[in-house]
Amino acid sequence: MRYFVAVAEHLSVSRAAEALHIAQQSLSQQITALERVLGARLLDRDTRGTRLTELGRTFLPEARAVLDRADEAVATLGRAARGEIGRLDVAFLSSTANYMLPPVVRAFRERFPDVELSTDDVSIGELVGGLRDGRYDAAFTRPPLVDDLATRTLVTEPVCAVLPAGHPLATRADLHLRDLAGEPWVLTPRTSWPPWHRKYDADFRDAGFEPNVVQRAASVPNLLGLVAAGVGVTRLAASARSLRRTGVVFVPLIGDHADTVAAWRPDTTRPAVHNLLAVVTDLAATTDLPQAG
Repeated sequence: MRYFVAVAEHLSVSRAAEALHIAQQSLSQQITALERVLGARLLDRDTRGTRLTELGRTFLPEARAVLDRADEAVATLGRAARGEIGRLDVAFLSSTANYMLPPVVRAFRERFPDVELSTDDVSIGELVGGLRDGRYDAAFTRPPLVDDLATRTLVTEPVCAVLPAGHPLATRADLHLRDLAGEPWVLTPRTSWPPWHRKYDADFRDAGFEPNVVQRAASVPNLLGLVAAGVGVTRLAASARSLRRTGVVFVPLIGDHADTVAAWRPDTTRPAVHNLLAVVTDLAATTDLPQAG
């Protein structure tokens, strides 16, 4: 079909062959084969030159349209192979979504406006399960502490003791975890994500005490509400202070920090996922993400 269009545009087999960089005989054979497939004569060739038949004139714009569409299909395939089009389903851990989601989505859409980015704000269990079963292509979370997901650290921030306003320790510049040994604690349920609670247990053991947990709450806003109500103290990343401005005081814990990571399945072959990781890695290197959010 490309050969036919070339001959139709040049009205010369020899000039078309030269433009296509093929032998004139091969070009003539291809035109004959096309006419045989179509069951129609497209060109008249004699000593006076090459002319389109009436059927050839009818077929020419259709052939051009088909070739244009084929070029578009190849270009679309190339864009898909480069991760420039398509869809990504991305999960954000609820406690990090408030500061991670806005700059991440904004930066990725600026770079790849034709990739549809769907986002969910979920718990750690939903996030890990969604990555494992393919519901999510990537996620932004605290380290899940599992072996079957790949992670890349994006943000490292202080961990703070969160105390009710007016607490005797609230005026301290910083604290050790052991300074809170005698306090009532509010924490997330142990079933919310066992790997995290195993780490919490180890941290408390290293500090020399087992916390007196008086109440559990499933979300960071609920934990902050309980602290503000004077029920107990808790321990959260510094960025959580953006979720509550009154009734609580954040005091940095010496030697304690929390990471925010990108997480994905290590066997993913989706180029758009790797584009997302590249964009967010660049963003994290140049931007204070908790402040940007």
